[in-house]
Amino acid sequence: MKANPCALPGLAGRTPMETEMAAKKEEIGIELPRLDIRLMEVTVVGDSPLIVHAWSEKAKKEMLGKQMKAAKQAKEAKDPKADFESSLYRLGDGGFGFPSIGFKAAAVTACTSVAGITKVAARQAFHILGEDVDVKGAFDGTKARHNLVRIAGTEPTMREDMVRVGMGTADLRYRGEFADWNAKLLVRYNSNVLSESQILNIINVAGFAVGVGEWRPEKDGMSGMFHVATEADMLKLEAAQ
Repeated sequence: MKANPCALPGLAGRTPMETEMAAKKEEIGIELPRLDIRLMEVTVVGDSPLIVHAWSEKAKKEMLGKQMKAAKQAKEAKDPKADFESSLYRLGDGGFGFPSIGFKAAAVTACTSVAGITKVAARQAFHILGEDVDVKGAFDGTKARHNLVRIAGTEPTMREDMVRVGMGTADLRYRGEFADWNAKLLVRYNSNVLSESQILNIINVAGFAVGVGEWRPEKDGMSGMFHVATEADMLKLEAAQ
């Protein structure tokens, strides 16, 4: 039965056209398109060592001190072992991880090499989920929540790299490296935008063209490369457990 415009509240004083349009809106209502949100687990296998470099508490405090115009402290002696330990991303149970956003960023960047998928669409279509960890902040009483993907494989070793900082001054950096590694990515995605096969494809391309961590292909390096695990890879991983 068609609504009587005169019986609808709030229509007094409107023109006949406005009244008719308001009545139609009242009849039709608002319907939102349904999101088709799904989950899938994607195992990736490292093709080159993963170099990690988490921000240390010491580095964050030095940065905050400069910004707060605090009195400059004498520079502490370099402690390679402490630098190595602080470069690692730790999970709540003592295991090792890597920021989940790093894997997503790699996949989004890889869309420049994949026909038919834009970076904007990919950025909005899926998320990579990991384990939440609270990290102490530089300012007393603060913390930051990081979401980390668990890194499995060999234990991290300490590597030494020569880097250039500031005005080209040479410095030695000590960071963690995973020689053989793999990870399980829990992907939450909107299948109305990207299909399972499309997501698998951009993650695979990301492992080759972009990578994760320090000195990755995106930054003119060769570290942090990976591929989506094949059936043969899965059998090897299961046998190694």
